[in-house]
Amino acid sequence: MAGTAASSLAGRLNARQPAGTFHDATGEAPWVRRALIAVAVLFLALFLFVPLASVFYEALRKGVQTYWEALVEPDALSAIQLTLTVAAIAVPLNLVFGVAAAWAIAKFEFRGKSLLVTLIDLPFSVSPVISGLIYVLLFGAQGWLGPWLEAHDIKIMFAVPGIVLATIFVTFPFVARELIPLMQAQGSEEEEAAIVLGASGWQTFRHITLPNIRWGLLYGVILCNARAMGEFGAVSVVSGHIRGLTNTMPLHVEILYNEYNFAAAFAVASLLTLLALVTLGIKTLVEMRAARESKAGAQGAPA
Repeated sequence: MAGTAASSLAGRLNARQPAGTFHDATGEAPWVRRALIAVAVLFLALFLFVPLASVFYEALRKGVQTYWEALVEPDALSAIQLTLTVAAIAVPLNLVFGVAAAWAIAKFEFRGKSLLVTLIDLPFSVSPVISGLIYVLLFGAQGWLGPWLEAHDIKIMFAVPGIVLATIFVTFPFVARELIPLMQAQGSEEEEAAIVLGASGWQTFRHITLPNIRWGLLYGVILCNARAMGEFGAVSVVSGHIRGLTNTMPLHVEILYNEYNFAAAFAVASLLTLLALVTLGIKTLVEMRAARESKAGAQGAPA
């Protein structure tokens, strides 16, 4: 019945067209395409390009000297160093977790598999502020483990370990979520063949699994790093806002702005924006390279 209806609809459409003319079923009129492009460009200009340009304009409005002094100020340097340090710790840990979780979910069947997938998605559904409060309830002075930590002189809250834990929590889905559908689509036939031929688990991962997932893995790491450097909500709860000690770049921008030091606030914000743009550029290059290799592989040419 579905085939008959489709044939009838095609017949009616062809009957309305002059003889010798062809119509692209997936195409649109030129004015429709131009209107859609104009709307997209206008939206990007209003909500992306103009705010980005205003950040750099405000940062440099009082001159390059003021801009540089805001970046080399001790508290700013401490915030930059802490941001990079936290990202350098959180991203590799999330990489290991993401690969392990994706491999387990995509390659094996076990009880609780759906629960594990749900838990991986948890940071996407929970507010970052709530995730920060969870760590306060666990490790704060009045929390479940607070008295024991205080008795052993272990500082987690309002210190670097708490910031690292909060950052790991809000960023751990990115690598796993990039790899799970990719590894599920690839299947496990190649790994099984390698095991049958005598390869060990590590050899199978290094020579079969890793080359197949390298672009998805790199893409997930880039997204994870971008979120780690720009995280505000969870870090704000657990950091204590101690200048020069527990302030990351986003928190330092907030403090400067609240103190009406707009030039310094926009200077640090511009540096954070530059890091985001560099991350976006790397992400674009990775996507282009992956698409090029995929196209070459589909055509049977060497990548």
